[in-house]
Amino acid sequence: MNQQERFECIKNWLLDLDYQIISEDPNGVTLVIEKESDGIKNFVLFISPSILIMEQYIFELKQSQEEILTRLLQKNRDIVHGAFVLDDTGKKVIFRDTLQTENLDKNELLASLNALSLLLSEFSNEIITFSR
Repeated sequence: MNQQERFECIKNWLLDLDYQIISEDPNGVTLVIEKESDGIKNFVLFISPSILIMEQYIFELKQSQEEILTRLLQKNRDIVHGAFVLDDTGKKVIFRDTLQTENLDKNELLASLNALSLLLSEFSNEIITFSR
């Protein structure tokens, strides 16, 4: 499967799963999706020949807060797919997941998306508190 076919396949799976495509890269590399009923907004997918990188901005740290970072690392242990990470500035908390594209199927993609939805529903009160 070439890059464009892979991009179209992933895009079609997302549409089948009722995700809204907010924007897409004309070169077939990036999709931005949302499904507000699942708490997913501006979720970015980077599609390369070998890997799918998925990122959702969660909140920005106001200062270096050891207790928040500790709690996020503890929560990573409970997350089935993906993890909380910091961006290059060390201030933005992002949910990030990666999947190999060679044998990727719709169920694997759905499992990653569901993991984020579940995380947001279970952990939302703490996320709101952390973002203040």
